[in-house]
Parts: sequence; structure tokens; C-alpha cells
Amino acid sequence: MSGPLRLILFDVDGTLVDSQNAIVRAMALSFEALGLTAPKRADIVAIIGLSLEIAVVRLVPGLTAPLYEDLVGGYKSAFTGLRAENGAAQSPPIFANARAVLHSVWGRPQVLLGVATGKSRRGLDDVLNAHKLSDYFVTVQCADDHPSKSHPAMTRAALAETGAAERNAVMIGDTQFDMEMSAAAGLHAIAVTWVYHGVDRLMAADHIANDFSQIPDILDTLWQEAA
Repeated sequence: MSGPLRLILFDVDGTLVDSQNAIVRAMALSFEALGLTAPKRADIVAIIGLSLEIAVVRLVPGLTAPLYEDLVGGYKSAFTGLRAENGAAQSPPIFANARAVLHSVWGRPQVLLGVATGKSRRGLDDVLNAHKLSDYFVTVQCADDHPSKSHPAMTRAALAETGAAERNAVMIGDTQFDMEMSAAAGLHAIAVTWVYHGVDRLMAADHIANDFSQIPDILDTLWQEAA
């Protein structure tokens, strides 16, 4: 072996793919179908990254449990409908340089890649298959199997599956929830700034990337600091 086993976990929405428009539209449709006023776009964007059950409560506190269940079901139906209407070719676009960087770090010795996302298993599979990304990831953690971020269950499961130690693992994400999850599990964190949460909500990160192409060098720096 040439060094310790490293694990790099990626968020999906806002980190690998730009799904903001689809998420905002599906959420608005779910509210409108129940005769409720749709939240503002900025408010919806602010909760991207949370599991749906937590997200709808954050958006509109004080509703009844059955109404929250209807909102979650309505969102899922709306998202599926939008995908069927637009076709698989309209899957949320992958960010510039993302595929090249994934391929680059995936090819490094003693490095494993994984996913930790608030998406459902079905939604995650749709994205990974549409962009042919599945082969890069040896561990895939999603909202169907774990509590919502910022709970560290996803990261802990990924560590258990791969055998990587906390000090040799890093979470790459675009939201405050990713940073909080990383801290709770004892992982390093790289925050990306290109979509959802502003830098002011990402200050808990060890490093900040403003473009995907910066990530390989940031990883090198992080591993040197951790050595």
C-alpha cells in the first residue's frame, strides 16, 4: 500500500448537478396542488440538501402531519411528472469540470469515492444513470436509508462500508447541512460555492472551492495538512 485509504464523499444536488430549477418547480407544484401558497424561490433553495420530510416542515412550520405527508407525496409526483414530461435528456445538468475531476480523483491509488445525499434512492439513481456516474462510487448513501442531514448517519455508514478512518475522509458539498454533517462525524469538509448556500453559511468548511477544477489541488493540500 502507498498510503492510508482515503474516502471522498460527494453531495449531489448543487455539488455534482444543477437541479435547482427542477426542485423549485416540483416544490411549488406540490404546494399549489393542495391549495397552498408556494414558498418563495429563495426559501426553497435554502432547504435544498435536507430530506423532504424535514424540508417541508422548515418551509411551513405548524401544519398537520397528514398535510406534510401530502406535500412530500406531491413533490415526488411532481418531480416524476416533470421528468416524464421533459424526458431523461433533461436530467439536471452536471456542472462544468465535474466529470473530469471525478475521473481524476477516482484514478488515484488508495482513494475511494462515495455519495451522501438528501435525494431519494430513485431520484439519485436517475441522476447517476443519466450522467453515467454510477461506476465511480463504491458507497452510496441517500435519504431512503438515513435521517436527514445534518445527522451524521450517512457519513458513518459510508465509513463503515469502505473501512476508511474519519481523519482520512472528506465530504464535498454545497450547503450548511453538509458542513454540519461532516463535523458531527469527524470528517474533513470542502464547501463548494457555485449554487445554493452563500459563503457565509459555509465557514465551517476546512476549504472552499469556487470551481470544480480547484478540488484536486484542495484535496492534496488537505491530505498534507492531515498527515
